[in-house]
Amino acid sequence: MDQHIPVMSLELLSNLNIKKNGIYIDCTFGRGGHSKKILESDPTIKLIALDRDSNVNQYSNELKSEFGDRFEFKNLLFSDIQKAYEGLVDGIIYDIGVSSMQIDNQERGFSFGKSGPLSMEMGLNNISAEDIINDTTQEKLADLIYKYSDEKKSRIIAKKIVEYRQKQRITDTKQLADIIIGAVGKYSDLINPATRTFQAIRIAVNDELNELEKSLKKAIFMLKPEGRVGVITFHSIEDRIAKSIFNFYSGKKNIVFDRNYDNISQEIKNNDFFIKTITKKPLICSKIEKEKNLRARSAKLRVAERLK
Repeated sequence: MDQHIPVMSLELLSNLNIKKNGIYIDCTFGRGGHSKKILESDPTIKLIALDRDSNVNQYSNELKSEFGDRFEFKNLLFSDIQKAYEGLVDGIIYDIGVSSMQIDNQERGFSFGKSGPLSMEMGLNNISAEDIINDTTQEKLADLIYKYSDEKKSRIIAKKIVEYRQKQRITDTKQLADIIIGAVGKYSDLINPATRTFQAIRIAVNDELNELEKSLKKAIFMLKPEGRVGVITFHSIEDRIAKSIFNFYSGKKNIVFDRNYDNISQEIKNNDFFIKTITKKPLICSKIEKEKNLRARSAKLRVAERLK
């Protein structure tokens, strides 16, 4: 495996409370950076890795060759975490967001800087970006863009998209990016005008926020006492989800969720609670890491521990 260095690996490992003979789950395997670090940290532990993207098989095979029976990979959505292992585990980790492996492949359709099919599918999808862009009503498209990216010009972007698709179907990432740039012009900040809209469409295609909410709630009840869950996020909306769930299950009842959860039998009753937060405020990466990796600039880590 190449020398892929995952974001905030030192902070994650130091807060995961690795135990001898422990069992761990990496819900977002990617190129295997976090999984490899955890397996290297103690020769007695076992790790099960999940990823919805079957293209990571190359990296999972490399870890399997290196660590043998201590490593297992499963092609699953992380909302299906309960299918990964029958029993309780010592730790669960998430590194949320699109990976460089996906962005760099123009055929996956994640990048607005390259021409490619309008896909943005991470794997095990029911819908593509092309479907959303061409088949969603103008009002719902504007709402989606604003909700998932805080794009202030979501209304005009949606209007221009609908006007364009009335003439021809939008099928290419560069085609979509040009429509967005033509609609809003250049912003005063340094990011590409298409960034926020592409983020919103990607989140919708992969149902990322709902996936995170459902998986985290399940993860809490899969932990052994003193087992820990760590979540690295890159957008404020993802961080708010992790914060809300951790607060709710640590006894702060004033948290209100936007969505309902399915197939969860355990619920908080009376004054009962299940976890404590280890990171009172989210940890951020070091200045050195930020300088080496631009993606790390917005990374935040939250960790919680199961009490009973």
